[in-house]
Amino acid sequence: MSLAFTKGQGTGNDFILILDEHGQIDISAEQVAEMCDRHFGIGADGLIRVTPTEKSPEVSELLEQEPAASWFMDYRNADGSNAEMCGNGIRVMARFLLDNGLAELSSGSTLPIATRNGIMDLTATQTGFAVDLGLFKVGDDESLVKVRGLGVPRPALEVSLGNPHRVVALADVAELEELDLTRPPQLEPEPEDGANVEFVVLDEPLIREGVAGLTMRVHERGVGETMSCGTGIAAAAIAIRHYAGGEQNYWKVSVPGGDVAVRMFPTEDGEHVSISGPAELTFSGNWGD
Repeated sequence: MSLAFTKGQGTGNDFILILDEHGQIDISAEQVAEMCDRHFGIGADGLIRVTPTEKSPEVSELLEQEPAASWFMDYRNADGSNAEMCGNGIRVMARFLLDNGLAELSSGSTLPIATRNGIMDLTATQTGFAVDLGLFKVGDDESLVKVRGLGVPRPALEVSLGNPHRVVALADVAELEELDLTRPPQLEPEPEDGANVEFVVLDEPLIREGVAGLTMRVHERGVGETMSCGTGIAAAAIAIRHYAGGEQNYWKVSVPGGDVAVRMFPTEDGEHVSISGPAELTFSGNWGD
């Protein structure tokens, strides 16, 4: 099977994008893992099948909510498993749609994209795109995270953005740098579907010109350590704000791949969180020739 693909990245979080205009391409978990393999494949943190929402039974009902959400982001982790959302990936998909004439996004308008976690609205920014990730939830109970490089298990706060996160606050950058994320962190209790785990250090001073700063590393379920994780960046800011009392709404989170802005804001259905950052396409080719 020969598949035309495009490679893209957002703050170093990289993706393979495959356009399936007719909803007829069946990509198995094994094929996704082969393509995402960095030694024998194209190499990526995940794969996005870009396909019409109307031809995707698992999300086609979302068109009743937003008829303009004509494209579905079928996101797969590097191991081939399905994921509900990807904050960096959806920005890269927006770039793909615009650059290929598959969608339009004028100043002041929004681009809705269907995901397994509902419809996400994107707007253009000077550096790329902002995406409204919607409602979020902070869990009531803390769990423990054991990871190589830390002497004892550390408490983690549960944050859900449609996909699951556990956020661990560390004392300083030295602790962050000493982490060995080549193996998955161990969670107690272990979530049934796993979780992304974010390790976060507060900047000093925390707030500059009204914006709070964090530095983060992340281990993504089904992938491993990545240079960035969009929903994880949002989860990190949400968790630290929760610990601090819930007053700060503007954040900048620094990850190995760059900086991403986070904003919390009220809406009619509750408080939402958005992230904004760059997205670019890097090269195209054919897989399987």
